[in-house]
Amino acid sequence: MVDDDALLTDSLAFLLRQEGYDVSVADTAGAALDLARAAPPDLILLDVGLPDLNGVEACRRLRAFWAGPVIMLTARRRETDTVIGLDAGADDYVVKPFAQSELLARIRAGLRRAHTSGTGGTGPTPRGEVVVGELRMDRDARTLLVRDRAVHLSAREFDLLQLLLERPDVVLTRRYLFDTIWGADFFGDARALDVYIRALRKKIEPDPDAPSYIQTVRGVGYRLVSPDEA
Repeated sequence: MVDDDALLTDSLAFLLRQEGYDVSVADTAGAALDLARAAPPDLILLDVGLPDLNGVEACRRLRAFWAGPVIMLTARRRETDTVIGLDAGADDYVVKPFAQSELLARIRAGLRRAHTSGTGGTGPTPRGEVVVGELRMDRDARTLLVRDRAVHLSAREFDLLQLLLERPDVVLTRRYLFDTIWGADFFGDARALDVYIRALRKKIEPDPDAPSYIQTVRGVGYRLVSPDEA
């Protein structure tokens, strides 16, 4: 999140962390570019009016090395401003003041599009492998090895496990998992998530009844940890 309004960033950071997101804050474009290079994020909220560099130019510079979703935040309402921001490489544009629910919906949509298209924070480089404990996932080939044994996953099981593997030790809320995997307009049985978690545990856990990888955080959601770290 890139904005020099401390009141806004403090309140939004609190909200996003409550939703299960890991948030880094920068108050200048220069600091944001340094952060994005050092630890490519999943999504960037970028204010247009920054003290050192216009947010539109900052977005152009970001696009030179990072391809993830950018949501521009601005107090400007002119259609030409929106077009300029989108032409610079922004994926979405939210005008201040905005409802928190609207911003959260835009964030979920941006992450969902990036997840579906396979656009990672480092742009055109392959997503490659992710390894946690004895789990080795190849995100390009969509394969999984568990203790060096190939394990078949359905498409939805794979997507769910990938979300967990890519953010080890982070609690992902039920709402975030539903919106990302099923879509924000899903109105089916809320127990569907638990069914898929149980199926995954049967396939990856040494003892599914005493899971060591996928842990339940009661009343919130799930997190994945390495058994060595638990």
